[in-house]
Amino acid sequence: MSGFKSEFLKLLDERGYIHQASDLQGLDELLSKETVTAYIGFDPTGKSLHVGHMMGIMMLKRLQQAGHKPVVLIGGGTSRIGDPSGKDEQRQLLTDEDIAANMASIRSSFERYLAFGDGPADAVMVNNADWLDELRYIPLLRDVGRHFSVNRMLSFDSVRLRLEREQPLSFLEFNYMILQAYDFVELSKRLGVRLQMGGSDQWGNIINGIELGRRMAGIELFGLTCPLITTASGAKMGKTAAGAVWLNEDMLSSWDYWQFWRNTEDADVGRFLKLFTDLPMEEIARLEALKGSEINEAKKVLATEATAILHGRKAAEEAAETARRTFEEHAFASALPTVEVPAQELEEGMGVLAAFVRAGLCASNGEARRAVTNGAVKVNDRSVSDPHLVLGITDVTSEGVIKLSFGRKKHALLKPR
Repeated sequence: MSGFKSEFLKLLDERGYIHQASDLQGLDELLSKETVTAYIGFDPTGKSLHVGHMMGIMMLKRLQQAGHKPVVLIGGGTSRIGDPSGKDEQRQLLTDEDIAANMASIRSSFERYLAFGDGPADAVMVNNADWLDELRYIPLLRDVGRHFSVNRMLSFDSVRLRLEREQPLSFLEFNYMILQAYDFVELSKRLGVRLQMGGSDQWGNIINGIELGRRMAGIELFGLTCPLITTASGAKMGKTAAGAVWLNEDMLSSWDYWQFWRNTEDADVGRFLKLFTDLPMEEIARLEALKGSEINEAKKVLATEATAILHGRKAAEEAAETARRTFEEHAFASALPTVEVPAQELEEGMGVLAAFVRAGLCASNGEARRAVTNGAVKVNDRSVSDPHLVLGITDVTSEGVIKLSFGRKKHALLKPR
């Protein structure tokens, strides 16, 4: 469907967020007539969200940009169970203390994307433990469970795939979809929520909530999903060789976050500019049209704009300038990841392999040795061919550091203290 009336669906459509909807025309009518409250759920299974969550976060941001009200649902209750969607095994169960600490930690990320407050379109954050913890088992089975067909539950991908792979699915996890559906109904009562959004892997859970709302309360609810994002080469979004691309600064620096976006594949630049930045569509069209080596300029813009939303404009521009100085001028840059080492260690001599492991550029001496053999290692911008090279205090530059480089894009500074 095209030619939307509502600003929100126009925005989602032109930027590539829409995958499935329960009733797109009905939702468009609702969005064009009134301020709509919508939610996405996030389970606090770690102390930070990662780039894999960005589609959901950006959908909430677009909702608020269009004048509607976003609700961030934190699954303080459901995270005690764990969503089986896309999982081959049961998640490790978290304690109440773990959940509380994770919730406090990830709130700061949402505050970068959404304006929280008491206004009509201000975002709110709620915890489903507030109502799930109060449920009694027999009333839950009678009032909610009777609306679910086990035959149909077994047909959902989150269940069917686990059974086909002969991986255990606990009764605890089997209940997850019932509780998520109940969340939708409860949020409609408490906050007037009419729309649940999420990734396409949540479609079955969202539909369950819509049907439960109709059966339990006679209310009309809506669902909307975005595509699950993979890169042009088929890699999962937000996963790198080094691990997840975290949103918390204390788990991934703004420099490394900028580098992640800068390393976007050529074929993904235009799509990611639409999804993950606030640049106008006209400017995105101009950047998307760049060819050959000029596409690198578009990648820098993507990296800077995406980083500015999360870490602030100053940090993003510092990362861009660090990259320019490091890659284009081959200069030292203080914003590069810096690892302090006791000066005595350098006075006694530190093997180059150990130095690269210490700086976090290589996972092991073996990886560092292979990098040296392949000509991928530089110290102070000079190539290293001897894996037995020993770094000493005389290698410390006038800037007070030793610059280590692994390939063209991974750099770190050793700083004696």
